[in-house]
Amino acid sequence: MGNKFKNFGLIGLGMVAGVAASLQFSAVAQKAPGNPLPLEELRQLSDVFGLIKSDYVENVDDKKLVTEAISGMVASLDPHSVYLDKKAFKEMRESMLGKFVGIGIEVGIEDGYVKVVSPIEDSPAFKAGIKAGDLITRLDNTPIRGLSLDDAIKKMRGEPHSKIVLTLSRKGEDKPLIVPIVREEIRVQSVKAKMIEPGYAWLRVSQFQEPTVDDLARKLGNLYAQNPGIKGLVLDLRNDPGGVVPGAIGVSAAFLPRDAVVVSTNGQLADSKQTFYARPEYYSGRANSDPLAKLPAALKTVPMVVLVNSGSASASEIVAGALQDYKRAIVMGTQTFGKGSVQTLRQLTADTAVKLTTARYYTPHGRSIQARGIVPDLLVDETADGDGLNSLRVREADLVKHLNNKDEAELPSAPPQPLHDELEEEQRLLALAKTRKPVEFGSKDDFQLAQALNHFKGLPVQLSKTEKARDLDPEAAKPAKPDAPVKQDAPAKPLKK
Repeated sequence: MGNKFKNFGLIGLGMVAGVAASLQFSAVAQKAPGNPLPLEELRQLSDVFGLIKSDYVENVDDKKLVTEAISGMVASLDPHSVYLDKKAFKEMRESMLGKFVGIGIEVGIEDGYVKVVSPIEDSPAFKAGIKAGDLITRLDNTPIRGLSLDDAIKKMRGEPHSKIVLTLSRKGEDKPLIVPIVREEIRVQSVKAKMIEPGYAWLRVSQFQEPTVDDLARKLGNLYAQNPGIKGLVLDLRNDPGGVVPGAIGVSAAFLPRDAVVVSTNGQLADSKQTFYARPEYYSGRANSDPLAKLPAALKTVPMVVLVNSGSASASEIVAGALQDYKRAIVMGTQTFGKGSVQTLRQLTADTAVKLTTARYYTPHGRSIQARGIVPDLLVDETADGDGLNSLRVREADLVKHLNNKDEAELPSAPPQPLHDELEEEQRLLALAKTRKPVEFGSKDDFQLAQALNHFKGLPVQLSKTEKARDLDPEAAKPAKPDAPVKQDAPAKPLKK
């Protein structure tokens, strides 16, 4: 599509804005591999610095100039490399830990206002009586209309015990509601699990955080204890923007044999050429501990469907790609975002860092995820009427300066469409979206989930009206067999701690 939407989709207040990176961490900056410094270019940089200091219309702080120069240099590389100042670095660490300071709501945008999708249970917003469907029109004295979703989210976050006043519009209320709320530390549960029908379970991972593997083990264990005869499991990764790599490895390991390859990486440095296995040392943050050890053996063989869409990115693509390569699960939904690059956090000072792209991800069978994503085995639209605004989302390949796919020359390209056809289709989808409620994942109105249940039961699955899997990727379109044997590679050395 031509003019795509950058802010479509639900963004939890604890998430890093945009697509979250699958992160590896390093506290030591790497030295350049034997390359001499470009002295002439550095001299020009110094000359420009001096010129700004002497000739610019106003005095500019030295630290600001240097910081902006670093930021611009890193940002020029690709969309996911970024310099993190003190505030951004703090927010990144909080997000990966699954906690942040705010009011505790999941939000989206509707008609220029922030719409409450769901208050987080036991959060300040929940206790203040904020309800799903409320429209936030003002934050303190600032009107919401005209702000981006990211800017509105930043205003709702703040220091612990600080106060913010929300003005709400609620259906059925004649007057605006004024709700003062005190910000608190919010702990986000990235894993949800429930039985959607007798014999069929739904497991949702909304983001890969440090506690994700522990949360998954606990909730799946409880689910099996109460329902030992589960016949089918849906792993829902829709709109999951990614997160930390160990979380993706652990979620994959819950369903794959021990020692199976989950993902590999390849980059310039020796440390960037690694293979990650379904073993505790790759996903557990604690020595001699395996949070998955007590899970029922049935998880290794229970029939599975993995639900994905264009909002499934990075770590969620690692999981979907691994389960698809081994034919452990049917992948269903729409083509994923395509963020297949590794971001390593290089700490510069105690409270600043550079998030730098250092490698590409590859599935166990050597498929590059970057700028391509995972093509489902069964392409199923978001609703019975089509994929709606999901098809207008920005994907990795749409981002300026995106890292290319090493196999890009082999990828089939879609035939070009006339621009007026694209615009007409976008206008039609926009008009349709205004009359339709956002999909609540895991609900009785969740069309893709209903198709996953049909697949388990041997009933017809309503495939996408606009795409065919074989046109995009003949290999990925082959039917998966949930009980197919898993190929195992030779063991590798454990990751350095």
